[in-house]
Amino acid sequence: MRATSVQQQGHHQGQPVAQPGKYLTFTLSQESYGIPVLKVREIIRLCPITPVANMPEHVKGVINLRGKVIPLVDLRSKFCLPIAADNDRNCIVVTQIAATGGGTRLYGVIVDGVEEVANFTAADIEPTPDFGGAIDAMFITGMAKSGTTVKTLIDLDKISAVDGTIAIAALSSAATSPARK
Repeated sequence: MRATSVQQQGHHQGQPVAQPGKYLTFTLSQESYGIPVLKVREIIRLCPITPVANMPEHVKGVINLRGKVIPLVDLRSKFCLPIAADNDRNCIVVTQIAATGGGTRLYGVIVDGVEEVANFTAADIEPTPDFGGAIDAMFITGMAKSGTTVKTLIDLDKISAVDGTIAIAALSSAATSPARK
């Protein structure tokens, strides 16, 4: 199936399509989102973040997770959602995504709170609606119906690919200067 190969390769020609399976769902500013659970490596509390100069507002910097330097993105800011005060539910979802040179790399995203691991069937998932061109839906792979709510399924590989040069710059910059807490 073409949609599957597009999604697995993070290819930019076609819109990736969400596949049935297990998704980690989380909230961002009162809205629910989901990512494939197979991409999730771990969920950690907020920790010290080392800012990196000349990054867009949504790239918060890097974190040192057991000796690995990981770029960190605030999805609320990336999606232009209202900024809220941090609370004890805020956390970092450490994911494993496609690396530009092949293989995989770690990528951290700040979320408002984790909801659950949900199993979505093909019947639960609708294709990304046509928003009429006014809204950039390039990061959305589909919409999952869950009871009376709808969860937006997103593609972290595509989000990081857009920020790819940013992440590489952040990693090389952080690797050459000691992290300060």
